[in-house]
Amino acid sequence: MAEVKEKLRIDKYLWAIRVFKTRSLASEACEKGKVKFKGDSIKASKAVTVGDEYEIKTEARKWIIKVTGLLANRVQYAEAVKYYIDLTPSEELEPTKTQATSFHTGKRLSKIGRPTKKERRDLDDFVEDV
Repeated sequence: MAEVKEKLRIDKYLWAIRVFKTRSLASEACEKGKVKFKGDSIKASKAVTVGDEYEIKTEARKWIIKVTGLLANRVQYAEAVKYYIDLTPSEELEPTKTQATSFHTGKRLSKIGRPTKKERRDLDDFVEDV
């Protein structure tokens, strides 16, 4: 494990604890104001210290984390969760769970959208009879 004693950038930290998939996504989130410290947007180069609390908005959900240790290199998820405490309220977590099952499956709801082959044949027969 690469525990750090000196300065560590917030973008590198968020990537290492697996909040973002790539470091460039973490930097981009900082630039767009999606990472906040004490209510203010921060730059990707801000140094992280133990005890800091950050608000982070990702595509999937909103995070509120407290830094418990500094981690410079990306490690397994089971190891990464030891370096922060997730303070996100449970009300914020619930909508994302229900939303994920219905919106991100890639499937359409049944009987909505384009007609099936059978329905199309029935429509063609109906139109020919008129």
